[in-house]
Amino acid sequence: MPTESHADLKHSHIFDTSNELAERSTRIVMWITAATMLLEITAGWWYNSMALLADGWHMSSHALAIGLATLAYASARQYATDPRFAFGTWKIEVLAGFASAIFLLGVAALMVLGSVERLFSPQPIQYQEAIVVAVLGLLVNIVCALILGKAHHHDHGHDQAHSHAHSHAHQHVDHDDLNLKSAYLHVIADAATSVLAIIALIGGWVYGWWWLDPLMGTVGAILVALWAKGLIVQTGAVLLDREMDHPVVQEIREVIEVPSDRGATHVTDLHVWRVGKQVYSCALTVHTHDAALTASDIRARLAVHHEIVHSTIEIQPIKRQ
Repeated sequence: MPTESHADLKHSHIFDTSNELAERSTRIVMWITAATMLLEITAGWWYNSMALLADGWHMSSHALAIGLATLAYASARQYATDPRFAFGTWKIEVLAGFASAIFLLGVAALMVLGSVERLFSPQPIQYQEAIVVAVLGLLVNIVCALILGKAHHHDHGHDQAHSHAHSHAHQHVDHDDLNLKSAYLHVIADAATSVLAIIALIGGWVYGWWWLDPLMGTVGAILVALWAKGLIVQTGAVLLDREMDHPVVQEIREVIEVPSDRGATHVTDLHVWRVGKQVYSCALTVHTHDAALTASDIRARLAVHHEIVHSTIEIQPIKRQ
C-alpha cells in the first residue's frame, strides 16, 4: 500500500526565548537566599544559637533547589542549537522542576522528623531570638516571591499574547513554566513555614504552649508535601509525554477529518507530545478515499494550529472497489 510521509521541524518556535526574565529572576533569588543562609549560619556559630543555625541550614536546601532551577535555564539556553536534542532543550527545565519537587518532599520529611522528635523530647527555645530569625526569613522570602512573581506574570502575559494570535478559539490550558514554578514553590514553602513558626513561637513565648512549635512544623510539612506532589504530577506528565488528553489532540482530528467531495479521510493513528512550553509535535496516520490527498494538504489544514511545530504524516489511500 503506498504511503507518503513528511516531517517538518521549526526550531525557532521550539526554543522559547521568553525565559530570559525567569532565568535572571531565579539567579537573583538564588544569590539573595545564599547570602541570607551564610549570614544566619555565621551568626548562629558566632552567637551559639541553634535557632539561627537550624534556619540557616534549612534555607540552604532552598538555595540549592533554586540554584538547580537557574542551572536548568542556563543549560537549556546553552544547548538550544545542539542537533543532538531532536526536539529542543525545554525538558531540561521540566526535569529540574521534577528534581526540585522531589527535593521539596525530602525537606517536608525532615520537617516531620524534626517536629516529632521535638514533640517527644522538648528542647528549651530562645523565643525572642527565634522570632527575630523567623521574621528575617519571612521578609527575605517575601522579596524573593515578589521577584519570581513578576517573572511568572510576565510569562503568563506572553502565553496570552501567543494564544490571541491564533485565528481559532482555544480552550484555556495552563502553560506554566514548571521550572519557575518549582523555584517559586520553594520560596512560598519557606515563607509559609516562617509564618507558622512565628505563630508557634509567639504562642510559646506568651502562653507557654511549647507543643505549638512541633505541631506547626508538622502542619507546614504537610503543606509543603502537597505542593510538591502537585508539581511532581505536572512535571511527570510532561516527562512521560502524557499529552493525549490535551484539547489540541481533538483539534488535530477535527481539521484533518473535514468532509470533502473527494472522499472521506480518517485519522487512524495519532500521537501528540509536548516539545516546548506551548508547542507540540505529532505523528499521525490517515486512511483516505481521496486519491489526490498529500501530506502538504494535511499540513495546510494543521497550519491553523500554530502550536504544532513538528509533524510526521503517513497517508494510506483506500482503493475504491
